Amino acid sequence: MKKLVLLTLLAVSVCTISCKKDAKDKVEPITEAEKAVKVKFALSPKSDSNVKGNVVFTQEKGKVEMTAILEGLEPGEHAIHIHEKADCSSSDGKSTGGHWNPTGKPHGKWGDAAGYHKGDIGNFSADEKGFAAVNFSTDEWCIGCEDKTKDILGKAIIVHQGTDDFTSQPSGAAGSRISCGGIIQ
Repeated sequence: MKKLVLLTLLAVSVCTISCKKDAKDKVEPITEAEKAVKVKFALSPKSDSNVKGNVVFTQEKGKVEMTAILEGLEPGEHAIHIHEKADCSSSDGKSTGGHWNPTGKPHGKWGDAAGYHKGDIGNFSADEKGFAAVNFSTDEWCIGCEDKTKDILGKAIIVHQGTDDFTSQPSGAAGSRISCGGIIQ
């Protein structure tokens, strides 16, 4: 009888330990917003410029980070925006359409209470050799989600010759489109 009680206690202990381990090892499923997604593409010269580069968009845990590395720029300030279409076929970059503005807001500086386009990234500086790096992060974009007010796939990155004044409508008077790349997977 003592052996039977001892074996029963041993079996219960093994089951209890095993069940606790299984519960501890369970991993919650990753939601769509939490999946890591990456899109890389090249920027090509437009409007008779020599501006080229590479862009990487990375989405992780509900945020999208953009990193653009550019060369061939005139030293100084330039604007960068997301435009409506991933069509860089025209020599002047105008085949991309206007700024991406899915919420119908006025053009402005990112975060301005008066409004801004979801494509209004802003200005950046090129060094004396014409190189620049642009970093931007937001939870107002997504890569391939079902929210048309956030999804950047099918749009384009445009680098402008001049700076965005953040007030002129509808585009900030940033000058010629000197580099273009489509945001596609």
